[in-house]
Amino acid sequence: MWKRLEEAKRRLLYTLDLLQLPYGTNSNGLEPRLKFDFKSDVVTQANQWWWSLGKEERVYTGHAEGKITINLREADTVEREKARVLFQEAHRTVIGHFRHEISHYYWEMLVKGKTEVECKAVFGDHENPSYANAQKRFYKEGPVGNWQSTFVSAYASMHPWEDFAETFATYLDMISVLDTAMHMDIHQSCDPSQTELTVMVSHYVKLGVLLNEMNRAMGLIDYVPEILVPPVVSKMQYIHDLLQQAAHTLPVT
Repeated sequence: MWKRLEEAKRRLLYTLDLLQLPYGTNSNGLEPRLKFDFKSDVVTQANQWWWSLGKEERVYTGHAEGKITINLREADTVEREKARVLFQEAHRTVIGHFRHEISHYYWEMLVKGKTEVECKAVFGDHENPSYANAQKRFYKEGPVGNWQSTFVSAYASMHPWEDFAETFATYLDMISVLDTAMHMDIHQSCDPSQTELTVMVSHYVKLGVLLNEMNRAMGLIDYVPEILVPPVVSKMQYIHDLLQQAAHTLPVT
């Protein structure tokens, strides 16, 4: 399972380098410094309460101050599929967790205290309601009605921070798929490092239809489950512009 996490991490870093995105290291002085922490739960086992007493720890996948923590359980195929069904998710993948959490990392690096006003204009006010209140409401009441007309996923409707992260992760999905298709010489693709967003979206949608139908022919879940409606594309354009600016103004790792 550790190997699966490491493979996903390296795919993530490949995409960041493809987009020439900076990330904080000891050598370049950018903040926050990017770190990864792979951990597993420590829980009481049956009939062994005396051994693990006081040692229980639940690991929550997430990001905080540059550190991305991934629960090792997410690399367990059976456990991950159980969670996907429980939370009614279209996809739940190891690489998906990395792309979602790196989105929070870049919000902290590129938006926090710098372009929050512009971000609020696109994704909404992340200060009202508070994240805690929005999270409580989401898990009690579910996503907002008709979320598909505005958000890329149900989870994105919980709070502007999660809308940013889910849209950002979808953008990275698109970049990775188009880059792979280009190198595999699939004609319905383009070079995502040198193409305007609207053109990339067009190619990605065409590829999505093709790959979805191939998956359905094999009885598999849709390869590209997202519906890229105009409001979502507008949010992706903001992220595209934000990352383009970062690639041209900040030192590359």
